[in-house]
Amino acid sequence: MGYRVEVHPFRFHPSALRALPLLGAGLGWMGLVLLPLLVSPRVSAWAALAAWLVGAAALAALVFGVGSGASPLAQGGGVREDANLLAARSSAVRCWIVAHLDTKAQGHSMAGRLVAVWLVIVAVFGLTGLALARLAGPLPVAAAAAGAALAVGAGALAGRGRLVGQSPGVRDNGSGVAAALAAAAASDNPAVGIVITGAEEFGLMGARALVRERAELFAGRTVVNIDTIDETGALRLVSHDRPGRLAAQTYAARLGGLDLPVTVRRLPIGILVDSLPFARAGATAVTIARLDWSTLRRLHTARDSTEGCSFETAVRVGEAVVALIDVSDFDR
Repeated sequence: MGYRVEVHPFRFHPSALRALPLLGAGLGWMGLVLLPLLVSPRVSAWAALAAWLVGAAALAALVFGVGSGASPLAQGGGVREDANLLAARSSAVRCWIVAHLDTKAQGHSMAGRLVAVWLVIVAVFGLTGLALARLAGPLPVAAAAAGAALAVGAGALAGRGRLVGQSPGVRDNGSGVAAALAAAAASDNPAVGIVITGAEEFGLMGARALVRERAELFAGRTVVNIDTIDETGALRLVSHDRPGRLAAQTYAARLGGLDLPVTVRRLPIGILVDSLPFARAGATAVTIARLDWSTLRRLHTARDSTEGCSFETAVRVGEAVVALIDVSDFDR
C-alpha cells in the first residue's frame, strides 16, 4: 500500500496481570481480619479503622507496584519481548489509527472482570463505612459478617482474573486489526498513519512504550483507536478528556451513514484501552468499539471465536473512519 513500516520493539513484565487477583486476595483477607475488630467490645474503637487504613494503604502500594511492573513480585515473572508496528507514507502524520494485535484468556470474561471491579469498589466503600461506624461502638455481628462476606466474594471473583486457557481473540481484537487494515487500504491521505500495538492486554504496555519513547509522534496529534467491533450493539465512541470528547461528538455526527446507533461516553471503570496513554501524552484520542453485554461475556474466553462475527462491520467502520478523518481539522 506504499507505507513505510517501522518495528518498535519493547519489553514488559507479563506478571503485571497479577494485580487484580492480588487485590482480590488482599481485600478478602482484610474483610476477615476486620470482622472481630468490628464486633468485639474488648478492642479499641479505633482498632478497626486503624487496621483498615494501614492494610488498605499497604495493599494499594503493592497492587500498584505489581500492576506497573515496578514491584519485584511483577519482575519475578520474567520479561517478554514484543513490538509495535508504525506504518506511514510520510513524516508528517497528523492522525494515527490504532489497533492492538494481542489477545488473552482469563478465568472470567470481560463481563466478569467488570462485575469483579465493581464489587471490589463496593466492598472497599462498605468496609470503610463499617470501620467508621465502629467508632460509635461494636457493630451487630450480622452487619460485620455481611461486610466480610462481600469482601471475600469480591476478592474471589477478582481472583479469577488470572490467565487460563486460550482465546482466538476474533472480536478482541482481530476485528479492530481488520478495521485498521481496511482503513489503511482505503486511505490515500499522507497525514494518516497506522499503529498496531502489542501487549495491550497486559496493561497497555505497547502504547505506554510508544508514549514513553516516541511521544513526539503523538503529542498534538489525533489518535483513533479501534478495539472490538462486533456485529451487535451500538457503536461506542469513548474519550478520556475534553478534547477527546469534542472529537468523539464530531465523529458521532459523521458516522450516521453506517446506520448504526452511536453513543458517546467516558471510559467505563474496569476497562482499559490504548487511547488512554495517547490522551495523557497530549493527543486528541478516541476509541471506537461496537459491542453489547453479550459481547463482553465472550471476550477473554474461548467463545471469542468466528461464530457470529463476519468482520463486515469492522471493515465498514475502518473505511468510515478514513472518511471522517479526511475531513477532520487536525489542528483543532
